[in-house]
Amino acid sequence: MSALDATVTKALDSALGDNIPEKIGVAVSGGGDSMALLDLLRRWGRATVCVASVNHGLRKEAAEEIALVAAYAAAHGMSHDTLDWQWDGRGNLQSAARVGRRGALRAWAERCGIAHVALGHTADDQAETFLMRLARGSGVDGLAGMSEVRQEEGLTWLRPLLTVRRDDLRRHLLQAGLEWADDPSNEDTHFDRVKARKMMKTLAPLGLTVERLVQTADHMARERDVSAWAVAEAKARAACVKDGNVVLDRQALAKVPEAVALRLLADALRFVSGAPYRPRFKALNEALSGPADTALHGCLILHTKESIVVAREWRAVRDMQAKVGDVWDGRWRLRGAEAEYSVGCLGEAGLQLCPQWRSRALPRKCHLASPAVWRDGELIAAPLVGFGEGWYAELINGRAVFG
Repeated sequence: MSALDATVTKALDSALGDNIPEKIGVAVSGGGDSMALLDLLRRWGRATVCVASVNHGLRKEAAEEIALVAAYAAAHGMSHDTLDWQWDGRGNLQSAARVGRRGALRAWAERCGIAHVALGHTADDQAETFLMRLARGSGVDGLAGMSEVRQEEGLTWLRPLLTVRRDDLRRHLLQAGLEWADDPSNEDTHFDRVKARKMMKTLAPLGLTVERLVQTADHMARERDVSAWAVAEAKARAACVKDGNVVLDRQALAKVPEAVALRLLADALRFVSGAPYRPRFKALNEALSGPADTALHGCLILHTKESIVVAREWRAVRDMQAKVGDVWDGRWRLRGAEAEYSVGCLGEAGLQLCPQWRSRALPRKCHLASPAVWRDGELIAAPLVGFGEGWYAELINGRAVFG
């Protein structure tokens, strides 16, 4: 067993323990990092390897690179799927491609019954990510960098090469006689990651090597764990869920450090909105200090004398529609009559028909985004404000408990 084989085995043993899955997915672009990961996973040999390549439709060479992956998979009896993703031209290209790639891989894994997908990120990627996030003024969470194991929406992402240098993977490919493709965009200095990669050569003589930056990211990861523990303690004392809103007790919140309070508010915003990432620090800090109500991250932050309430913002859900029994806003399921009714937000017009909302001990704005049942513009039921007999609304996917 080579040193690289041992590293991958150790990483996967740590991530999976005794629960080795029958199948493991791997995302392979045809570049050196992912091709090496594919070969190392095959050599690991403890699970069936299923291969997926995402074609972003941005370069004509991508088809040839993916053909390289397909040829390797076919030669070793592995399944291979090409997943297409198209950029809509909005936002940052690299960021949009990253989100789109993850979405395509997640959908592929679900279709194929795969619960674990391996990615080819290396120590070099970790160091570059650290520099990019440092430039953006990230805090502990951002500087902690990527983790070897990340669970997200029922899928586990694995990064067994996070301690491995990029050059070591190229040497492995050369020794194994395997081909790989070099993406020319990796030399395009319009992209922040390429700028960070080139900056590494300037920083190394100062002692800011890849190894040192990765070590610092590891330190940050440990500090992040301490902060997460403190936030969990604060949640138990200061937070509760009421009708899908997170209510933070002001007195209890005042007794925790400001950094903990900010994290608690950020987690509440993610919990209510379903957003995967936290808002920027400046906006978060301004929202916590108040006293004015604030719209942030698809939510409303409402200040009362006794509490801070994080509620879903009406504008974020006003156009969402679902059938009764289906999931609405990613967290609500309404049940009652079997008729072909639709679920949408209650809104201002619906709330005027529900004077019972005053008994719910929540600010009025909280109820505008609550789920309601409609039929051709007629309000049938609004369970969270006591309108409509025989109807009820339930929070799904663990959203009833803010923990």
